[in-house]
Amino acid sequence: MIGRFILLLAMSLALALPARAQDLSALAQYAPARSQIAQSGDKLAITLGISQPVPYRAFLLADPYRLVIDFRELNFGANPPENLLKGSDAIKGLRWGKFRPGWSRMVAELAHPMRLVSSEERTKGDPQIALTLAKVPAAKFTPRKGAADSALWDLPQPAPTPAPHRRQDGTRPLKVVLDPGHGGIDPGAEDGGAHEADIVLGFARQLRDAMRRAGMQVVMTRDQDVFVPLETRVTVARAAGADIFISLHADSIAEGRATGSTIYRLDDHAETEATRKLVQRHDRDDILAGVDLNGQGDAITHILVDLARRDTQPRSVRLSQVLAGAIKGAGLHMHKRPVQGANFSVLKSPDIPSVLVELGFLSSPADRARLKDPDWRARMAAAITKGVETWAQADAAEAKLLRQ
Repeated sequence: MIGRFILLLAMSLALALPARAQDLSALAQYAPARSQIAQSGDKLAITLGISQPVPYRAFLLADPYRLVIDFRELNFGANPPENLLKGSDAIKGLRWGKFRPGWSRMVAELAHPMRLVSSEERTKGDPQIALTLAKVPAAKFTPRKGAADSALWDLPQPAPTPAPHRRQDGTRPLKVVLDPGHGGIDPGAEDGGAHEADIVLGFARQLRDAMRRAGMQVVMTRDQDVFVPLETRVTVARAAGADIFISLHADSIAEGRATGSTIYRLDDHAETEATRKLVQRHDRDDILAGVDLNGQGDAITHILVDLARRDTQPRSVRLSQVLAGAIKGAGLHMHKRPVQGANFSVLKSPDIPSVLVELGFLSSPADRARLKDPDWRARMAAAITKGVETWAQADAAEAKLLRQ
């Protein structure tokens, strides 16, 4: 009886609390009223007000010049980064948000090379993180590879790659990796109050459930609002032994009037100028989230990858065509060029048939309405699932013929 009384009392108190009080979190909170960026000559002072001290680190990256600050963990809430930029032309752009579970990141794109003069966390009185930077000639810019000096801060390393699994032949459940684009510090396209990262994550969960009901095994590269680097997304697919990889997006295009769903398969050259700009923006989003891309790849690796793609690429092309046919067959609106080639980084796995599905464009009011419509989303999830089933049956039949 006493336990029941305490439970009822706790529930009563919770209901009596104002809504704002129920939103309290153990996370450190960003305090915009105590934060500023002040510029004086060649020096830049950044002050971030926080509700409680947090472990943090700051380091610099090049190409483009960036200041990166990692926190464990700081909740920036709904505060727009643009509000902090007023009064400084030394920073070209600013973004912040979740980086991975338990971690937040702030990235400032610098207008010119700078060095980190000082960095400290002030804990007396109202907590603050204060940094000072100074302009330097490009020849004296020294990036700091902060992730290498402590296991605490290291980014996830690529998973060990097992021997390639046998091509699916219909004797086991199909393994599908769904890749909701963007997330965390990288919200993707934003238009009409809609955020790409949120829309594609919600749709990916719906598509995952539809595919599992159809008997497929499904893994997602992210199942929450966190940032996942492009290369890590491919690593997840390879570690899962995926039979196919489907990346999901809903971009926004300023030029022209793009509308309708589009299926992209890998091609070294984008087929349209709009597609080329989409590819550039996807890769730039990774860079602006603070990913260091220096020193990746070598000539021998590229040769081996090209050899592996000779088998995989035709299967990816067929997958893109079958998916487009299934979506059209369901009476869903598609782009005037429903299947296109593009050099998206997430499509570069050498041994996994991969496609990128542009569900629609947030820059189109009609597409935005469709993306938010539960009936449309259910029909699209069903169409993609049916398309994957159709492709898998034909692909398995081909695999059996090749083994004879």
